[in-house]
Amino acid sequence: MRTLHDTAAALAEGRVTSRQLIEESLAAIADPNGEGSRTFIKVHADQARTMADAADALRKAGRAPGPFAGIPLSVKDLFDLQGEPTPAGSKVLADAPPAAANAPLIQRMLEAGFIPVGRTNMTEFAYSGLGINPHYGTPRSPYDRSSGRIPGGSSSGAAVSIADGMAIVALGTDTGGSCRIPAAMCGVVGYKPTARRVPITGVLPLSTSLDSIGPLANTVACCAATDAILAGLPQPNLTPASLSGLRIAVPQNFFLDGLDGAVASAFESALKKLSAAGAKIMQMRLPLVDDINAANAAGGFSAAEAYTWHRHLLATKADQYDPRVSVRILRGQNFPAADYIDLLAIRADIIRRANEATADYDILATPTCPLIPPRIADLATDDAYAKANLAQLRNPAIFNFLDRCSISLPCHRQGEAPVGLMLSGETMQDARLFRIAAAVESILS
Repeated sequence: MRTLHDTAAALAEGRVTSRQLIEESLAAIADPNGEGSRTFIKVHADQARTMADAADALRKAGRAPGPFAGIPLSVKDLFDLQGEPTPAGSKVLADAPPAAANAPLIQRMLEAGFIPVGRTNMTEFAYSGLGINPHYGTPRSPYDRSSGRIPGGSSSGAAVSIADGMAIVALGTDTGGSCRIPAAMCGVVGYKPTARRVPITGVLPLSTSLDSIGPLANTVACCAATDAILAGLPQPNLTPASLSGLRIAVPQNFFLDGLDGAVASAFESALKKLSAAGAKIMQMRLPLVDDINAANAAGGFSAAEAYTWHRHLLATKADQYDPRVSVRILRGQNFPAADYIDLLAIRADIIRRANEATADYDILATPTCPLIPPRIADLATDDAYAKANLAQLRNPAIFNFLDRCSISLPCHRQGEAPVGLMLSGETMQDARLFRIAAAVESILS
């Protein structure tokens, strides 16, 4: 398990070269017994090798652009890379015109010296929390791989690329849990920032009201460092917060319903460890989640805004979509403008009430997902797919609606089914959330 900072130190001390890192990544991707062919839609092998040699030369000359220069990065197939189409995990856009420029976030990562090794697979158009893709195959979770379990979505390839050592940092997107769900399903860390902190220009949209861009990696510190680059901020001095007296709110309604036994056990164990470390575990209720669910009953922002973007493509190429994706987009077809405007006001009111309801706590803690990774084969029917999808999206999507920052950390024991502990902070309190998450990570690990 490579971390961003350990790798940067190894590069600085000459214990490894960028070319070696890239060759290791490419070998993992190309391994015929691995998941590379399903994890990546496109691999930039020649380009990555050229960039690695340049990074090594710059570092040798004392001119590396930063400590992370030469480190392998995977990029979700939703980001514009200059000179390439942005298919978003679809066949509909596979021959789309190439992007005229890099997305600003890609440019920031390039300027920091990261090397994109390829475009990672995803749920088509990012519209599902399972990670299943009928066009490019579905990468399997590292857990019980012989059974073939979902990686989580929509940033499926991003999570597997980290879990399998194909990259050290992955860029994903999160509209209803799409960084945190695959992180939980693959045993890595996934971060959803306060959306407004990170620009979404040059990223193919799902829901412009809810879309956020975040990293997946092996540690909280890796995600914090990458988030700073994405947000255009200086590198953080990630001092873990004190857990003594930390007020951790655990909502008793909604978030704990219908948990798999393994999820319930791992979550309870994590809370006991945090309590033993001095944190105050405080039970509370958050009834306003019922209002969020009512507001989203007709499809919410995602359906309305996705249909706005897709309506012309659907008119001519609907048969080329994954039908389990297009049916969700089409829910926005009959969403009246008046209802959309009402939804904006309803969301603002719920956010205000949520801020009041959680003001006396430092953090909210819930399971990221109620289920361990289901087997892909068990989701073949539309009914099974829909049921599992709603379950996995259920908890994380609340914090997109509430415009908050949120992170998923592994909380299971090694060898057990992967379970994510989700910590969610206040709007624009990302730096504090990272400090708390770093402290929690040290206890859980």
